Amino acid sequence: MTLESVEILELVQKYYPQLAEKELQEEIANNGKLMKFKAGQVISEYGSYVKFIPLIFEGVIKVTTEDEEEGRELLLYYLQPGEACSLSFTCCMMNKKSTVRTEAEDDTLLVGIPIRLMDEWMTRYQSWKNFVMTTYDKKLTDLVKVVDSIAFRNLDTRMVDYLRKRYQTTGSRVINASHQEIASDLNVSREAVSRLLKNLEKEGIVKLGRNQLLFKK
Repeated sequence: MTLESVEILELVQKYYPQLAEKELQEEIANNGKLMKFKAGQVISEYGSYVKFIPLIFEGVIKVTTEDEEEGRELLLYYLQPGEACSLSFTCCMMNKKSTVRTEAEDDTLLVGIPIRLMDEWMTRYQSWKNFVMTTYDKKLTDLVKVVDSIAFRNLDTRMVDYLRKRYQTTGSRVINASHQEIASDLNVSREAVSRLLKNLEKEGIVKLGRNQLLFKK
């Protein structure tokens, strides 16, 4: 094994212990490629074909979708170390163009797995099949929560939930994002976000800074 393969193997064993078969871990190490992305760097774009399956070791990836008519974005979910993107799995298996964008929220380290191995591993490795199905289930739950938030919750509740989710995902109460970026994630106007954040600051829930805020709650 190469030095990179040895590093990948150690990282897979640390962050993806659910991929239990030793042979599978070795296949990931021998076929995968370590990839680094800076915070803010786009990993995959709308309308592109998925070129690899990402397994995340460090950092956070933001997954968004876009309104084709108005071009407005909506945050779907975040991906953390130990997770994978169910929509990437779908695009791989159906050989379809992506309807989402993935972007590094923080500096991110991942292994990219060739998509040709997706179906092969589904039949060869039970732990890979279980991992894929568990990922589908978890991310479907996340998407249902997004729909519920948009349909049934008022904006101030959505905002607090959004800030709490970012805090839980990154582990930092300091959220580096402009009002426009938050507005894009929530699919609302920047003016509405600015007004709401000022109200939350008066209530002691946040402290506002330049292109960042401190979530206190």
